[in-house]
Amino acid sequence: MTDSQGETDARTATDPQTAIDAQTEGRRRERDDRVYDHTAGDVQEGVPFIGAGPGDPGLLTVTGKNLVEDADLVVHAGSLVNSELLEEYCADAELVNSVGKDLEELVPLMRDAYEDGREVVRLHSGDPAIYGAALEQMDALEHEGVPTYFVPGVTSAFAASATLRTQLTLNETANHVAFTRPQGETLDPEDDHISEFVEMGDVTTCIYLGTHAVGDTMDRLLAEGHDPETPVTVVYHASWPDEEIIEGTIETIGERLDDAGYRASAMVIVGQAGTGAGYERSYLYGDWANRGPNDGETEADD
Repeated sequence: MTDSQGETDARTATDPQTAIDAQTEGRRRERDDRVYDHTAGDVQEGVPFIGAGPGDPGLLTVTGKNLVEDADLVVHAGSLVNSELLEEYCADAELVNSVGKDLEELVPLMRDAYEDGREVVRLHSGDPAIYGAALEQMDALEHEGVPTYFVPGVTSAFAASATLRTQLTLNETANHVAFTRPQGETLDPEDDHISEFVEMGDVTTCIYLGTHAVGDTMDRLLAEGHDPETPVTVVYHASWPDEEIIEGTIETIGERLDDAGYRASAMVIVGQAGTGAGYERSYLYGDWANRGPNDGETEADD
């Protein structure tokens, strides 16, 4: 074996699946000590996996902004991250688009840059904890001896609710929120629970990664007997300059979305909370706030 061949072998990463399995097995046995040593927002040693937010550069967190501004290498999620954010905050960094690259390519790229003393940032869209496929990258890097950590971001459901000037939870309208996705190439039909969430009645169902499948999803809801007048609101590119809102119902939204021509990057919100209508005043600033100091006491309290 030549020296150059030996150097090449030394730089080859462990098979990602082997690394993931090893990290997962270790996690089953005990928690990583860093869980107890750090809180979200702490700048830690290693490669940060940062949520870039839904689109608007202003919705990147302060911690995320500081980290990307100091980065030498930013591996980003392609067109899912607003180019204005990259231009404004990453002007001095090498930019690598992760789209089309698998773990076998991404892990050595980030590991080698980190080991060369460069500041490396992995930039995901929204919040990497929601359909981000971040942990598998982090596990593969950790197995290679590269520490990693999360920096939270604003997920598109929150940007959509802000655009719509409403809440995802509203008293007497929606007590719960479900983040979900529809069946398709990456989700088997038995794992699609959208119908169950809608059936509960007081759940705001936020559908990610499913713009292309909205029509089929709504057809299934109709076939399963759901109220065709249930409000559905689609926010395309929430917080981006070309943001657009398409409103309808379970019965009409599929056709309206097809007419608009959007196939990706839209948040689908099923439920009355998306309209901001029909809620009841909460107790927080009503009876509960105005109760006297002895309200709720009984003889047993004395």
